[in-house]
Amino acid sequence: MDYGLDGSPMLCSAVMPVEYARLPTEQANPRSRSLDHLATPRLLRLINREDAAVPRAVGRVAAQIARAVSLLLASFKEGGRLWFLGAGTSGRLGVIEAAECPPTFNTPPAMIQAIIAGGRSAVFRSREGAEDDRGAARRAIARRVRAGDAVVGIAASGVTPFVEAGLRAARAQGASTVLLTCHPTSRLRHLADVVIAPRVGPEVIAGSTRLKAATATKLVLNMLTVASMVRLGKVYGNLMVDVRPTSRKLRERALRLIQTITGASRPRAAVALRRAGGDTKVAIVIAARHVDAQQARRLLARHDGRLRPIIDPCPLPPASCSHT
Repeated sequence: MDYGLDGSPMLCSAVMPVEYARLPTEQANPRSRSLDHLATPRLLRLINREDAAVPRAVGRVAAQIARAVSLLLASFKEGGRLWFLGAGTSGRLGVIEAAECPPTFNTPPAMIQAIIAGGRSAVFRSREGAEDDRGAARRAIARRVRAGDAVVGIAASGVTPFVEAGLRAARAQGASTVLLTCHPTSRLRHLADVVIAPRVGPEVIAGSTRLKAATATKLVLNMLTVASMVRLGKVYGNLMVDVRPTSRKLRERALRLIQTITGASRPRAAVALRRAGGDTKVAIVIAARHVDAQQARRLLARHDGRLRPIIDPCPLPPASCSHT
Protein backbone atom coordinates (compact mmCIF):
# COMPACT_ATOMS: atom_id res chain seq x y z
CA MET A 1 0.00 0.00 0.00
CA ASP A 2 1.27 3.48 -0.89
CA TYR A 3 0.59 6.47 1.34
CA GLY A 4 0.11 10.17 0.68
CA LEU A 5 1.88 13.11 2.28
CA ASP A 6 -0.62 13.07 5.14
CA GLY A 7 0.02 9.38 5.88
CA SER A 8 -3.33 8.18 4.55
CA PRO A 9 -3.61 5.30 2.07
CA MET A 10 -3.80 6.39 -1.55
CA LEU A 11 -6.24 5.01 -4.12
CA CYS A 12 -4.75 2.72 -6.74
CA SER A 13 -5.55 5.15 -9.53
CA ALA A 14 -3.71 7.86 -7.62
CA VAL A 15 -0.42 5.93 -7.63
CA MET A 16 -0.39 4.95 -11.29
CA PRO A 17 3.01 6.07 -12.61
CA VAL A 18 2.85 9.27 -14.63
CA GLU A 19 5.04 9.48 -17.71
CA TYR A 20 5.72 13.17 -17.38
CA ALA A 21 7.83 13.30 -20.52
CA ARG A 22 4.78 12.26 -22.55
CA LEU A 23 2.45 14.96 -21.22
CA PRO A 24 1.39 17.53 -23.86
CA THR A 25 2.26 20.30 -21.42
CA GLU A 26 5.87 19.03 -21.16
CA GLN A 27 6.59 18.69 -24.89
CA ALA A 28 9.10 20.90 -26.68
CA ASN A 29 7.60 23.11 -29.37
CA PRO A 30 9.42 22.59 -32.69
CA ARG A 31 8.50 26.11 -33.81
CA SER A 32 10.41 27.70 -30.92
CA ARG A 33 13.50 25.49 -30.82
CA SER A 34 15.71 28.47 -31.79
CA LEU A 35 14.03 30.84 -29.38
CA ASP A 36 17.27 32.05 -27.78
CA HIS A 37 18.74 32.93 -31.20
CA LEU A 38 15.85 35.14 -32.32
CA ALA A 39 15.97 38.91 -32.35
CA THR A 40 13.44 40.37 -29.94
CA PRO A 41 10.86 41.42 -32.59
CA ARG A 42 10.88 37.93 -34.13
CA LEU A 43 10.70 36.32 -30.69
CA LEU A 44 7.64 38.42 -29.82
CA ARG A 45 5.94 37.62 -33.13
CA LEU A 46 6.49 33.91 -32.46
CA ILE A 47 4.89 34.19 -29.02
CA ASN A 48 1.98 36.10 -30.54
CA ARG A 49 1.45 33.48 -33.27
CA GLU A 50 1.40 30.71 -30.69
CA ASP A 51 -1.02 32.64 -28.49
CA ALA A 52 -3.34 33.24 -31.46
CA ALA A 53 -4.09 29.50 -31.62
CA VAL A 54 -5.47 29.45 -28.07
CA PRO A 55 -8.93 30.97 -28.70
CA ARG A 56 -9.50 28.50 -31.53
CA ALA A 57 -8.61 25.62 -29.21
CA VAL A 58 -11.06 26.93 -26.61
CA GLY A 59 -13.75 27.33 -29.25
CA ARG A 60 -13.47 23.65 -30.13
CA VAL A 61 -14.54 22.67 -26.59
CA ALA A 62 -17.52 25.05 -26.42
CA ALA A 63 -19.96 22.15 -26.02
CA GLN A 64 -18.16 20.94 -22.91
CA ILE A 65 -18.06 24.48 -21.52
CA ALA A 66 -21.82 24.77 -22.05
CA ARG A 67 -22.36 21.51 -20.14
CA ALA A 68 -20.27 22.87 -17.30
CA VAL A 69 -22.31 26.10 -17.23
CA SER A 70 -25.47 23.99 -16.89
CA LEU A 71 -23.94 22.24 -13.86
CA LEU A 72 -22.99 25.56 -12.26
CA LEU A 73 -26.46 27.00 -12.83
CA ALA A 74 -28.13 23.94 -11.32
CA SER A 75 -25.95 24.37 -8.26
CA PHE A 76 -26.53 28.11 -7.93
CA LYS A 77 -30.30 27.76 -8.26
CA GLU A 78 -30.35 25.32 -5.34
CA GLY A 79 -28.26 27.62 -3.15
CA GLY A 80 -24.96 25.89 -3.91
CA ARG A 81 -21.61 27.59 -4.27
CA LEU A 82 -18.85 27.45 -6.88
CA TRP A 83 -15.30 26.52 -5.89
CA PHE A 84 -12.21 26.82 -8.07
CA LEU A 85 -9.52 24.32 -7.09
CA GLY A 86 -5.94 24.41 -8.31
CA ALA A 87 -2.21 24.66 -7.66
CA GLY A 88 0.40 27.12 -8.91
CA THR A 89 -0.67 29.21 -11.91
CA SER A 90 -3.92 27.28 -12.21
CA GLY A 91 -4.76 27.95 -8.58
CA ARG A 92 -3.96 31.65 -8.91
CA LEU A 93 -6.21 31.97 -11.94
CA GLY A 94 -9.02 30.42 -9.87
CA VAL A 95 -8.38 32.93 -7.09
CA ILE A 96 -8.52 35.82 -9.57
CA GLU A 97 -11.78 34.59 -11.09
CA ALA A 98 -13.42 34.20 -7.70
CA ALA A 99 -12.21 37.62 -6.55
CA GLU A 100 -13.51 39.42 -9.63
CA CYS A 101 -17.09 38.14 -9.51
CA PRO A 102 -18.36 40.23 -6.56
CA PRO A 103 -17.36 43.63 -8.05
CA THR A 104 -18.50 42.66 -11.54
CA PHE A 105 -21.75 40.85 -10.77
CA ASN A 106 -22.49 41.79 -7.15
CA THR A 107 -22.29 38.16 -6.07
CA PRO A 108 -22.00 37.46 -2.34
CA PRO A 109 -18.36 36.68 -1.46
CA ALA A 110 -19.33 33.17 -0.35
CA MET A 111 -21.02 32.33 -3.66
CA ILE A 112 -17.81 31.88 -5.68
CA GLN A 113 -14.59 30.98 -3.86
CA ALA A 114 -11.20 29.42 -4.54
CA ILE A 115 -8.99 26.80 -2.92
CA ILE A 116 -5.29 26.98 -3.85
CA ALA A 117 -2.64 24.44 -2.90
CA GLY A 118 -0.44 25.93 -0.22
CA GLY A 119 -3.11 28.34 1.02
CA ARG A 120 -3.27 32.12 0.78
CA SER A 121 0.50 32.63 0.80
CA ALA A 122 0.78 30.60 -2.42
CA VAL A 123 -1.10 33.35 -4.26
CA PHE A 124 1.91 35.66 -3.87
CA ARG A 125 4.84 33.27 -3.59
CA SER A 126 5.19 29.99 -5.46
CA ARG A 127 4.96 26.81 -3.38
CA GLU A 128 5.41 24.20 -6.08
CA GLY A 129 5.60 21.21 -3.73
CA ALA A 130 2.10 21.96 -2.44
CA GLU A 131 0.61 20.54 -5.65
CA ASP A 132 1.59 17.02 -4.50
CA ASP A 133 -0.27 17.24 -1.17
CA ARG A 134 -3.35 15.08 -1.65
CA GLY A 135 -4.18 15.15 2.04
CA ALA A 136 -4.36 18.95 2.10
CA ALA A 137 -6.82 18.85 -0.79
CA ARG A 138 -9.04 16.31 0.92
CA ARG A 139 -9.02 18.28 4.15
CA ALA A 140 -9.86 21.54 2.38
CA ILE A 141 -12.77 19.95 0.54
CA ALA A 142 -14.09 18.27 3.69
CA ARG A 143 -13.91 21.54 5.61
CA ARG A 144 -15.39 23.88 3.00
CA VAL A 145 -17.37 22.07 0.30
CA ARG A 146 -20.84 20.64 0.86
CA ALA A 147 -23.34 18.60 -1.14
CA GLY A 148 -24.93 20.68 -3.89
CA ASP A 149 -21.84 22.83 -4.49
CA ALA A 150 -19.90 22.79 -7.76
CA VAL A 151 -16.11 22.36 -7.87
CA VAL A 152 -14.03 23.29 -10.92
CA GLY A 153 -10.63 21.63 -10.70
CA ILE A 154 -7.95 23.39 -12.77
CA ALA A 155 -4.88 21.36 -13.76
CA ALA A 156 -3.03 22.24 -16.95
CA SER A 157 -1.20 18.90 -16.98
CA GLY A 158 -4.23 16.88 -15.88
CA VAL A 159 -2.11 15.00 -13.34
CA THR A 160 -1.83 17.47 -10.43
CA PRO A 161 -2.28 15.32 -7.27
CA PHE A 162 -3.85 18.18 -5.28
CA VAL A 163 -6.55 18.68 -7.91
CA GLU A 164 -7.15 14.98 -8.51
CA ALA A 165 -7.58 14.26 -4.80
CA GLY A 166 -9.76 17.34 -4.36
CA LEU A 167 -12.10 16.37 -7.18
CA ARG A 168 -12.45 12.83 -5.83
CA ALA A 169 -13.27 14.19 -2.38
CA ALA A 170 -15.75 16.69 -3.83
CA ARG A 171 -17.62 13.96 -5.72
CA ALA A 172 -17.77 11.86 -2.56
CA GLN A 173 -19.14 14.92 -0.76
CA GLY A 174 -22.02 15.20 -3.26
CA ALA A 175 -20.70 18.17 -5.24
CA SER A 176 -20.85 18.53 -9.02
CA THR A 177 -17.39 18.48 -10.56
CA VAL A 178 -15.67 19.95 -13.60
CA LEU A 179 -12.05 19.41 -14.65
CA LEU A 180 -10.35 22.08 -16.76
CA THR A 181 -7.10 20.82 -18.27
CA CYS A 182 -4.93 21.10 -21.37
CA HIS A 183 -4.27 17.36 -21.44
CA PRO A 184 -7.06 15.69 -23.43
CA THR A 185 -7.13 12.01 -22.48
CA SER A 186 -9.86 9.49 -21.71
CA ARG A 187 -8.33 8.56 -18.33
CA LEU A 188 -9.52 11.91 -16.94
CA ARG A 189 -13.21 11.24 -17.55
CA HIS A 190 -13.60 9.44 -14.23
CA LEU A 191 -12.42 12.51 -12.32
CA ALA A 192 -15.32 14.85 -13.06
CA ASP A 193 -18.85 15.12 -14.40
CA VAL A 194 -17.54 17.34 -17.21
CA VAL A 195 -14.00 17.51 -18.61
CA ILE A 196 -12.99 20.64 -20.55
CA ALA A 197 -9.72 19.97 -22.37
CA PRO A 198 -8.63 22.46 -25.04
CA ARG A 199 -5.68 21.27 -27.13
CA VAL A 200 -3.31 24.23 -27.05
CA GLY A 201 -0.18 22.32 -28.04
CA PRO A 202 3.33 22.63 -26.57
CA GLU A 203 4.42 25.90 -25.01
CA VAL A 204 6.93 28.33 -26.50
CA ILE A 205 9.09 27.44 -23.49
CA ALA A 206 8.67 23.71 -22.86
CA GLY A 207 6.67 23.01 -19.72
CA SER A 208 5.87 26.66 -18.92
CA THR A 209 2.13 26.32 -18.54
CA ARG A 210 1.75 29.93 -17.40
CA LEU A 211 1.78 30.69 -21.15
CA LYS A 212 -0.75 29.14 -23.58
CA ALA A 213 -2.28 26.78 -21.04
CA ALA A 214 -2.87 29.66 -18.62
CA THR A 215 -4.34 31.82 -21.39
CA ALA A 216 -6.73 29.02 -22.33
CA THR A 217 -7.62 28.54 -18.67
CA LYS A 218 -8.43 32.23 -18.22
CA LEU A 219 -10.58 32.25 -21.36
CA VAL A 220 -12.57 29.23 -20.17
CA LEU A 221 -13.00 30.63 -16.65
CA ASN A 222 -14.29 33.88 -18.18
CA MET A 223 -16.80 31.91 -20.21
CA LEU A 224 -17.97 29.85 -17.23
CA THR A 225 -18.61 32.82 -14.97
CA VAL A 226 -19.95 35.25 -17.58
CA ALA A 227 -22.38 32.73 -19.08
CA SER A 228 -23.57 31.70 -15.63
CA MET A 229 -24.11 35.29 -14.52
CA VAL A 230 -25.95 36.17 -17.74
CA ARG A 231 -28.30 33.23 -17.19
CA LEU A 232 -28.84 34.37 -13.58
CA GLY A 233 -30.02 37.78 -14.78
CA LYS A 234 -26.99 39.79 -13.74
CA VAL A 235 -26.58 41.21 -17.24
CA TYR A 236 -29.11 43.14 -19.34
CA GLY A 237 -28.11 43.10 -22.99
CA ASN A 238 -24.37 43.50 -22.53
CA LEU A 239 -24.62 45.79 -19.49
CA MET A 240 -23.54 44.75 -15.98
CA VAL A 241 -26.69 45.88 -14.22
CA ASP A 242 -25.78 44.37 -10.85
CA VAL A 243 -22.82 46.72 -10.44
CA ARG A 244 -22.26 48.03 -6.91
CA PRO A 245 -21.63 51.81 -6.88
CA THR A 246 -18.85 51.63 -4.29
CA SER A 247 -16.56 54.19 -5.93
CA ARG A 248 -16.97 57.40 -7.93
CA LYS A 249 -16.35 55.55 -11.19
CA LEU A 250 -18.89 52.84 -10.36
CA ARG A 251 -21.50 55.37 -9.21
CA GLU A 252 -21.12 57.14 -12.55
CA ARG A 253 -21.49 53.80 -14.32
CA ALA A 254 -24.64 53.00 -12.33
CA LEU A 255 -26.19 56.36 -13.23
CA ARG A 256 -25.34 55.85 -16.92
CA LEU A 257 -26.92 52.39 -16.82
CA ILE A 258 -30.15 53.75 -15.37
CA GLN A 259 -30.24 56.54 -17.96
CA THR A 260 -29.34 54.28 -20.89
CA ILE A 261 -31.83 51.54 -20.09
CA THR A 262 -34.79 53.65 -18.94
CA GLY A 263 -34.28 56.96 -20.75
CA ALA A 264 -34.39 58.78 -17.42
CA SER A 265 -32.63 62.12 -16.96
CA ARG A 266 -29.56 62.19 -14.77
CA PRO A 267 -31.41 63.84 -11.83
CA ARG A 268 -34.19 61.24 -12.07
CA ALA A 269 -31.63 58.43 -12.26
CA ALA A 270 -29.90 59.78 -9.15
CA VAL A 271 -33.21 59.88 -7.27
CA ALA A 272 -33.98 56.29 -8.31
CA LEU A 273 -30.54 55.10 -7.20
CA ARG A 274 -30.97 56.82 -3.83
CA ARG A 275 -34.43 55.32 -3.32
CA ALA A 276 -33.02 51.92 -4.20
CA GLY A 277 -30.39 52.21 -1.49
CA GLY A 278 -27.63 52.01 -4.09
CA ASP A 279 -28.98 48.85 -5.74
CA THR A 280 -28.56 49.58 -9.46
CA LYS A 281 -30.96 46.92 -10.68
CA VAL A 282 -33.71 48.02 -8.28
CA ALA A 283 -33.12 51.61 -9.36
CA ILE A 284 -33.57 50.63 -13.00
CA VAL A 285 -36.94 49.06 -12.23
CA ILE A 286 -37.99 52.12 -10.19
CA ALA A 287 -37.15 54.43 -13.10
CA ALA A 288 -38.60 52.19 -15.81
CA ARG A 289 -41.84 51.14 -14.12
CA HIS A 290 -42.46 54.19 -11.89
CA VAL A 291 -42.76 52.06 -8.76
CA ASP A 292 -41.26 52.32 -5.29
CA ALA A 293 -38.29 50.27 -4.09
CA GLN A 294 -40.40 47.61 -2.39
CA GLN A 295 -42.48 47.04 -5.52
CA ALA A 296 -39.33 46.95 -7.64
CA ARG A 297 -37.81 44.26 -5.42
CA ARG A 298 -41.01 42.22 -5.61
CA LEU A 299 -40.98 42.41 -9.41
CA LEU A 300 -37.34 41.29 -9.52
CA ALA A 301 -38.06 38.41 -7.14
CA ARG A 302 -41.00 37.31 -9.30
CA HIS A 303 -38.73 37.17 -12.36
CA ASP A 304 -35.69 35.58 -10.67
CA GLY A 305 -33.74 38.83 -10.73
CA ARG A 306 -34.00 39.31 -14.51
CA LEU A 307 -34.70 42.76 -15.88
CA ARG A 308 -35.71 41.80 -19.41
CA PRO A 309 -39.21 40.45 -18.67
CA ILE A 310 -39.90 43.46 -16.42
CA ILE A 311 -38.76 46.20 -18.75
CA ASP A 312 -39.44 45.01 -22.29
CA PRO A 313 -40.22 41.92 -24.33
CA CYS A 314 -37.35 39.89 -25.70
CA PRO A 315 -36.22 41.33 -29.06
CA LEU A 316 -35.05 37.90 -30.23
CA PRO A 317 -37.14 35.10 -31.78
CA PRO A 318 -38.97 33.03 -29.10
CA ALA A 319 -36.60 30.07 -29.43
CA SER A 320 -33.63 32.33 -28.71
CA CYS A 321 -35.14 34.28 -25.84
CA SER A 322 -33.90 33.28 -22.38
CA HIS A 323 -37.03 34.41 -20.50
CA THR A 324 -39.74 32.79 -22.65
